Amino acid sequence: MDNLLSIVTFIPAVAALILAIFLRGEDEAAQRNAKWVALIATVLTFVVSLFILFEFDPANTDFQFVEEREWLLGLKYRMGVDGISVLFVMLTTFIMPLTIAASWNVTRRVKEYMVAFLLLETLMLGVFMALDLVLFYLFFEGGLIPMFLIIGIWGGKERIYASFKFFLFTFLGSVLMLVAMVAMFADAGTTDIAALLKHEFASDSFSILGLPVVGGMQTLMFLAFFASFAVKIPMWPVHTWLPDAHVQAPTAGSVVLASIMLKMGAYGLLRFSLPMFPVASEVFTPLVLWMSAIAIVYTSLVALAQEDMKKLIAYSSVAHMGYVTMGIFAANQQGLDGAIFQMVSHGFVAGALFLCVGVIYDRMHTREIDAYGGLVNRMPAYALIFMFFTMANVGLPGTSGFVGEFLTLVGIFQVNTWVAAVAATGVILSASYALWLYRRVVFGDLIKESLKTITDMNRRERAIFAPLVVMTLLLGVYPRLVTDVTGPSVEALIAKVELAQSVAQAAHQVAETTH
Repeated sequence: MDNLLSIVTFIPAVAALILAIFLRGEDEAAQRNAKWVALIATVLTFVVSLFILFEFDPANTDFQFVEEREWLLGLKYRMGVDGISVLFVMLTTFIMPLTIAASWNVTRRVKEYMVAFLLLETLMLGVFMALDLVLFYLFFEGGLIPMFLIIGIWGGKERIYASFKFFLFTFLGSVLMLVAMVAMFADAGTTDIAALLKHEFASDSFSILGLPVVGGMQTLMFLAFFASFAVKIPMWPVHTWLPDAHVQAPTAGSVVLASIMLKMGAYGLLRFSLPMFPVASEVFTPLVLWMSAIAIVYTSLVALAQEDMKKLIAYSSVAHMGYVTMGIFAANQQGLDGAIFQMVSHGFVAGALFLCVGVIYDRMHTREIDAYGGLVNRMPAYALIFMFFTMANVGLPGTSGFVGEFLTLVGIFQVNTWVAAVAATGVILSASYALWLYRRVVFGDLIKESLKTITDMNRRERAIFAPLVVMTLLLGVYPRLVTDVTGPSVEALIAKVELAQSVAQAAHQVAETTH
């Protein structure tokens, strides 16, 4: 099918345009119509995206389904997917219908709410498919606007503060990336990502104000991209915007943020930092590994001190993304496979945990842990679902959470045993805060009067969790569904990085011998 990627990308945007133009009024019928249009559009997007997965050839490490046409001022509209990006496209189209279904109780400015989420889906899909620097930047930054509005309009009491903090952190980090993109164009003469992946950027060391810059231009460009991606992931210590954004965002906003938007930063490391700046990546690997290990331990300890359920799960997300950045910079097969697998798994598990919070928040309108207790007595189905995803978050064997963490730890152990040892303590700490949360919310006697009439999950809520349970179990017992797709592309990436690094080392040795 021609233009398949563009069709998948812009179905939600077309639906948003239809809602914006044709839907009028704020009565119950208009609200219901807005929800159904958004749900049908996101389900259709997922169904069409399945053709990408079915027709995708994992053995082919080049970009597939490539689309290219003239666009603006000499720039070209280029789209394509490879074994690394195709799974994130599928994750996005899988999660979005569930977030719309989870928003069925929204009653304020419903049309605008659905338009924001539909536009956000288009922009997120564009990030994973763009094969042009300018196009990637527009999609990457464009996604800030709908999420800024989702938090700022439909969020909690401190929503304005949280939305501006989210926007400023992520936007300021990306300004440096834009400067680096201009430098890349000046050096390579193209904005085509496929061509840039084959271009060798200068890695000769030089001095700035008497200070040596090891890795040369690669180092400067690496730092510029890393500033943007580190904030987006987010890595310690630039993670402070995430807990505020999660706490104040509506449930669906938190799901999208955790399941998809955090992955955009890690995807950027895989698409740009590692393959385009391999020498600089090698220089900064020890720093990134220790930053990731510190993030795992520190944010896990902070999670233990939280009294707000959403904030606890937000800090848990930072800790789990620490495994992702570790796996990426281990730069070996197990590490990279584990990092990608962990991102996909985290998309299902973290999204489900935020939905679990949303279920009881819709009933009680509080996220305070102390406000609950003994829910198993009134909500047995909810208790079962919450326990399943709590165990997946901890990394119980048989769930997808175990596979990702295990592979990344195996990969990092081959590179730095001390980092692996520190990171492994995160497994114990995650069990501590996750099981502590579960015990306080679900177990115990039903003492609080306000909880004695609470109702269990309805059919809509159970239907939302069903596909998440299936995928978490399926990937846990048959991880090859992911690794078979990513494996060849990861092998090609590792080969390219190792070759570039060995060439740079040989050139450096020749230069030293000459001197």
